[in-house]
Amino acid sequence: MIEEGDRVAVGISGGKDSLALAAALAGLARYYPKKFTPVGLSLDMAGDGDFSEIAEFCEKLGMEYHVKRTNIREVVFDIRKEPNPCALCAKLRRGALNDLALELGCKRVALGHHNDDVLETFMLSLLYEGRVNCFSPVTYLDRTDLYSIRPLIYVREGDIKGAARRNNFPIKPSGCPADGITKREDMKSIISNLETKTFPGLKKRLFTAIKNSGINGWSEKK
Repeated sequence: MIEEGDRVAVGISGGKDSLALAAALAGLARYYPKKFTPVGLSLDMAGDGDFSEIAEFCEKLGMEYHVKRTNIREVVFDIRKEPNPCALCAKLRRGALNDLALELGCKRVALGHHNDDVLETFMLSLLYEGRVNCFSPVTYLDRTDLYSIRPLIYVREGDIKGAARRNNFPIKPSGCPADGITKREDMKSIISNLETKTFPGLKKRLFTAIKNSGINGWSEKK
């Protein structure tokens, strides 16, 4: 995922996942055999956010930090008035984050997707698109010559929640009008109910199925 001399952009939304990712990469950079520099990046979705606590958090980690002001929220909710805003919002956020990463000389963009995100994305693709698919641990973007990497894909969301509590992460409220009422939340509920009520160990087996599925980027090296 990371090579010698890389400047690795770390997408920091202010949620528990991205803060855990920032802390993990800052720690890893101190002893990883390949020297790399993590660079924290945040997108201000409305152009008027307060990121001072995240800036302080990154300073304590010894991490360079930048904020890019955007009007993504206005475009998605006021101009486009998207009834299902997640896809457009994600596309605009990826574009803005990648542009900022390139401006700062980063060739890799680290994202905070964890193990539960993998399972939910797989189920979304299966149930809503009728295909077996999921994002991959490492994705090469040929148009920009960037790599998207997801270092937390083996980490359960519950473990991240515990780390956030123990380390008193400065979690920034989402502020998204669609927060908590998305199709992804539906998948989270379905998977949780199946595991707790019907199929104990489902999450582990589902993740194994993804690794063995032949989905691009998921073949484990022998």
